[in-house]
Amino acid sequence: MTDQGRGPRETSPTAASRARVAAFFDLDKTIIATSSSAAFSKPFYAGGLITRGDVLRSAYAHLLFYAGNADADQTERMRKHLSELATGWEVSKVQQIVAETVHELIDPYVYAEAVDLIAEHHELGHDVVIVSASGAELVEPIATVLGADHVIATRMAVDDGRYTGEIEFYAYGEQKAGALRELAAARGYDLERSYAYSDSVTDAPMLGAVGHAFAVNPDKTLRRVAAESGWGVLTFSRPVALRSAIRPPAVALAAGGLAVAGVTAWLLRRWWTRRRR
Repeated sequence: MTDQGRGPRETSPTAASRARVAAFFDLDKTIIATSSSAAFSKPFYAGGLITRGDVLRSAYAHLLFYAGNADADQTERMRKHLSELATGWEVSKVQQIVAETVHELIDPYVYAEAVDLIAEHHELGHDVVIVSASGAELVEPIATVLGADHVIATRMAVDDGRYTGEIEFYAYGEQKAGALRELAAARGYDLERSYAYSDSVTDAPMLGAVGHAFAVNPDKTLRRVAAESGWGVLTFSRPVALRSAIRPPAVALAAGGLAVAGVTAWLLRRWWTRRRR
């Protein structure tokens, strides 16, 4: 399941092509140029949820992540640490902190290229799904700001309004791909015609589950896997303030099939111009 192209594309609306299409986006370092979990360490500290030592540990993990030096074992240890750290936290307090700080902490780090791509998929009538190993309480507000249609994220067990420290679902590796397939079955997505974008080789199962896969800012390992699998490669390099990057809705071009054809032609010209640059 592979595609060498550089962006969303559509064919004329046959019976087969009328099935629903989705675009699955990893979050950290694919849509945003940072770690969503580490980004909230300071407001969690200010809110009394974590200690200064926890902030320093999160800052170190963020540094490794940003530099591309966090391997799967380090990522797993950090996730385990965060789940243990969250034991006993009030869910409502976490949600309040995230709601109050999401624009300040996330907006400046959103890739303009990702925002454009999300808009292009929506213009083609595709659903956009954010798929992240970060907790749902962090991912869902970000996804709302981005205008995503659905979210697949890690879910923590809750009892009496507090986190128990247990992880009900960890959206990582093969489990991401499994959740993607479950959502596709529930929503009627045609995975052969759907898209996936990620910067991490741990998301190879997710990328391999769709017909149009793209490695974003890949390291050597993911670049090699992408080449072997025939996946496209994209470079995102312009973090911008989200509110200034969001484009107004496209004006309707025409009715029925002419509208789809017109938007598709415009998008293909746009992507071709970008490639030539």
